[in-house]
Amino acid sequence: MKILLTGIDGYLGWPLALGISKKFKHFKIIGVDNLSRRKWVKECKATSAIPIKSMSQRIKSAKKLGFKNLFFFKGDLTNTKFTENLFKKHKFDIVFHLAAQPSAPYANSDVSKANFTLLNNNISLLNILWAIKKYGKKNLKFINTSTTGVYGQPNFEIPEGFVKATNKKISDIIPFTNLGGSWYHITKSNDLNNLHLANRIWGLKIIDMRTSIVYGTETRETKIHPDLNTRFDFDFNFGVVLNRFCAMSVINHDITVYGKGILKRPFISLKDFVISMVNLVSYKQKKPFEVFNQTTEMLGIKYIGKTISKNANNIGFKSKIKMIENPRREKESHNMKMENNRFIKLLKSKPISFFSESKIILKSLISNTKTIKKFKKSLI
Repeated sequence: MKILLTGIDGYLGWPLALGISKKFKHFKIIGVDNLSRRKWVKECKATSAIPIKSMSQRIKSAKKLGFKNLFFFKGDLTNTKFTENLFKKHKFDIVFHLAAQPSAPYANSDVSKANFTLLNNNISLLNILWAIKKYGKKNLKFINTSTTGVYGQPNFEIPEGFVKATNKKISDIIPFTNLGGSWYHITKSNDLNNLHLANRIWGLKIIDMRTSIVYGTETRETKIHPDLNTRFDFDFNFGVVLNRFCAMSVINHDITVYGKGILKRPFISLKDFVISMVNLVSYKQKKPFEVFNQTTEMLGIKYIGKTISKNANNIGFKSKIKMIENPRREKESHNMKMENNRFIKLLKSKPISFFSESKIILKSLISNTKTIKKFKKSLI
């Protein structure tokens, strides 16, 4: 069996590659990345709080530590020829597509970055889809990571992927994908349109993971050796809110909560993300197009800040909550509700709680406070 994992150098891609490698030692896992995430973060005058090795060193160390079935190719998936050659040479059984420019603030910062995000994300997927049509195995399983952000903030409980639309007693089930709140999220909506089309006209089997906000510093595999660390971004553009709050806490910086802080968002730990994705390798797909809401908790921003501040204070830090005017256009009182029953069944284990995992994040950042202080301006 051969597995393609795009975006292997990313925050999610690297620990997922290790997780698959450990459980399925007889599979060949080929990772592809153009290493742009490192460049984008550096461009924003930031860095990973937790040091990470080069991709070549990661692979070298991983093989020494028993992950012998990992392989890496540097390449740009927006290059049609590169993508086609990849599928022509390797007859993949499963494709995990994680490669993307994933930052909403980065995409929203100016027109050039909005254009870049659109081209990078959508052209990459289109190249993969056409390469599969031309060279892919007949029963190839395609697993895509999109985002719960494509749902926006509707005033009803969000289903897993589809809604029932009714007009004059006539109804139909339609995809729910197009209310994203940033140019990044819109690219993921475009991806889903393309995936639905490939499913309808070519019969491509697709599993779409609507991934919520992922937090955490480690998994069982990354803890084995420092060379296996995954990145931990804490800057304004690439650091998710929970990561940013933890970074603020360990340098005794005020935790800045936008607006009222009661807006809820869906979250999942990095550990649960990896576990659920690894489970998909042996998952027997029930429908040609399946969607999972990959989330375990709905958390309010103020609650997150208070919890992190409390946990930080318990280990000697002095962070406090500071409420500031919300610079974003969003429904601040929105009480988001989201179905995730199918996903919880896929996870097959008790979800990890934010309360407990945030303690682990804080402890893992203690030895890296110099780095966070050096790039403190990127937090603002």
